[in-house]
Amino acid sequence: MMGTVVTVDLWAEDAIQGKAWAAAVIAEFARIDRLMSTYKADSELSRINRDAGLAPVGLGAELHGLIGRALALSVTTEGAFDITYESVGYLYDFRARQRPDVDSIAARLDAIDYRAVKLNADPRQIQFTKPGMRLNLGGIAKGYAVERGAAILRDVGVRHAVLSAGGDTRVLGDRRGQPWLVGIRNPRKQGSVVTRLPLVDEAISTSGDYERFFVEDGVRYHHIINPATGMPSMGVQSATVVGPDATITDALSTAMFVLGIERGLRIIQKLPAYEAVIVDDKGQLFYSDGLMVPAIAP
Repeated sequence: MMGTVVTVDLWAEDAIQGKAWAAAVIAEFARIDRLMSTYKADSELSRINRDAGLAPVGLGAELHGLIGRALALSVTTEGAFDITYESVGYLYDFRARQRPDVDSIAARLDAIDYRAVKLNADPRQIQFTKPGMRLNLGGIAKGYAVERGAAILRDVGVRHAVLSAGGDTRVLGDRRGQPWLVGIRNPRKQGSVVTRLPLVDEAISTSGDYERFFVEDGVRYHHIINPATGMPSMGVQSATVVGPDATITDALSTAMFVLGIERGLRIIQKLPAYEAVIVDDKGQLFYSDGLMVPAIAP
């Protein structure tokens, strides 16, 4: 679902009730996927991509709110997180090992511009002011989904749970007296981790160049597109962000990947509720100040 594997684990006093709560979370994941997928022609996001370049398009409160948050995060990250990257990103097909040529990227690069998305509050409408623009919420929707799932469980009284959608994880409470230990995957060695972080009631998101990629002539082409170039971002193998809201950690991990070590950690320092771990292209780990001494070895 949402292009990845989704899971829910929770403790409940009654097994039947617990399974029903888990099913409710999975149903919420599916609902969000139907709303925000670019692969479903009838999704609200697909309708926006078809029509918002022609005229203002009405949209629901939920998608309006999430797009608004995404645009605000573009400002926070100095444009490194930009949901309009799809204006070029749709030309890549990593399963088919296809990528656009330089001329195709150049012809569409100007359409990557979050500032050209006009979002109106009353009435709720969206419009693209540059031709060829498209949106993709892949860098924020999975985090939003696990945060929504956590809210569902919290509302019914679940105190201990972990929800995951690919690289985005949300933990509720602790692991019945102990922290949840969440490993950060080794980007170049499947099945191993570079470090583990103890988490209690937090979210953690990782963006890596190992999720969807192919190698051609020694160059790794992956799905994390640099909005400034329309090309896969280079210099980092993975970026992980920890904080209280999975919607935000999802977007910030993408931004940290694009920004790189120096700029990425500089921005994280301005967000005191969030911390980051970045693995550079040589496999070296860099931590934000709040994680300078990792608590758990691999």
